[in-house]
Amino acid sequence: MNRREFLKQSAATSIAAAALQTAGAEPATGKKLNVLYVFSDQHRAQSLPGEPFNQAEAPSLDRFRRQNLSMDSCISNYPLCVPHRGILISGLYPNQSHVVGNENSLEPIVPGLGETFQKAGYHTGYVGKWHLFHGEGQFVPKGPYRFGFEDWHAWANTNKHYDGITFDQETGERQIMPGYQPTRMTDQAVDFINGQKNAAKPWFLVVSWNPPHPPYDPPAEERDRYDAAALKLRPNVRMPIPADKIVNPWPALKSLETLHQAEQGYYGAITAIDKEFARLLKALEDNGMADNTMVIYTSDHGEMMGSHGHMAKQMPHEESCRVPFFLRHPEGRQQHASDTLFASVDIYPTLCGLAGIPVPKHCSGRDVSTHMLGKRGFQESEMVFLMNNQGPANRQEIDTPTYRGIRTKTHTYAVQLDGRWVLYDNVADPYQMKNLVQDPANKDMIAKFDAALIAWSKETGDDFPYESALKSYSSYPGN
Repeated sequence: MNRREFLKQSAATSIAAAALQTAGAEPATGKKLNVLYVFSDQHRAQSLPGEPFNQAEAPSLDRFRRQNLSMDSCISNYPLCVPHRGILISGLYPNQSHVVGNENSLEPIVPGLGETFQKAGYHTGYVGKWHLFHGEGQFVPKGPYRFGFEDWHAWANTNKHYDGITFDQETGERQIMPGYQPTRMTDQAVDFINGQKNAAKPWFLVVSWNPPHPPYDPPAEERDRYDAAALKLRPNVRMPIPADKIVNPWPALKSLETLHQAEQGYYGAITAIDKEFARLLKALEDNGMADNTMVIYTSDHGEMMGSHGHMAKQMPHEESCRVPFFLRHPEGRQQHASDTLFASVDIYPTLCGLAGIPVPKHCSGRDVSTHMLGKRGFQESEMVFLMNNQGPANRQEIDTPTYRGIRTKTHTYAVQLDGRWVLYDNVADPYQMKNLVQDPANKDMIAKFDAALIAWSKETGDDFPYESALKSYSSYPGN
């Protein structure tokens, strides 16, 4: 499907966007705000200061969260690297953009996020992990596959956290960048910010770090601040973790010792990127831009870290799909935590709303900017949708099931190919240790969720086989 054909289709929006799209107001100053959008890879919301059973030290992020707006129910619709990036850049669900696995490439069938900001008068930049192009780690020449990002500094082989590789953005020449990868990416981002000090245009910069994504190899000073043997596990961790639930090249986590070592590296990586986040904030201060720049910190998905007997992501559980989303906006809410549901698909339209840019009609999510700015008239979503694809044609590195699901403020529900799978009461059971899917008392709730999933699939062109799946209960373990 090409761009023109897609835009002619009337079914591009989903029931998640049932409310009218509303563009955010122009800032009171009359000037467009700069936008710094920072996201790491695999940073779960549970690994933040103040969260139960967390031991990660992240003083800069903790301070930023407490002083600004924290969307505490931010959900990754498809908790996997490329599908999330496809959602972020296109504003479409994976089944609409056809980015349903890490092996897919995002095609320019709709205006990309950078293109929308560029057309609104912004100078756009991207630094770090790209992971959207056929043959990850290849140079992307100028053109539609940069999706409107002019100043383009994408990196190759981002799982290599030291002495990484990037490209000359004009010629494509490969460049070795000695040192710790997030630090060198932040160097590039700071250079971008410094270069905009006297610029006539507002700017929009995306910074994408790979850690705390594995391998868990942060600088020794960050790793060694944690005593592996003293780290606590979440109550829902199950050991041993089967080999097919572990992403290569991790060793089989057959003992608490190996799991604690993974935790040690994971927490150390969070502390390392926390320092880089502080550098970005300082660059804004040094250039006199802090008061006219909105800043976001978030992540593409979480990390199971042994919960429910899994590592990595791609699961409907909270450790996999609930992520940080913190916003500092000159006119936004301060020192406020919101439990309003907010999902990956809402980010593109919401960034537009926060910047005072009309939301493109193709976006499938909702503009939540009015809520984030504390304005009246916002009606929140009752539910957000979850998905994952797995099969012979889409084999990832880890054994996870194909499913479709729903996350409400109170419950998580998911259906697999072989039947209804899990239902959790996240209020009464925050660690999701009691699967209620076969409890007759929940019959009406499940029927409502089934109907919503079927309607969402029809709206977004999803081909999940509900007719056969809803005839039974899944045999796949639920917790």
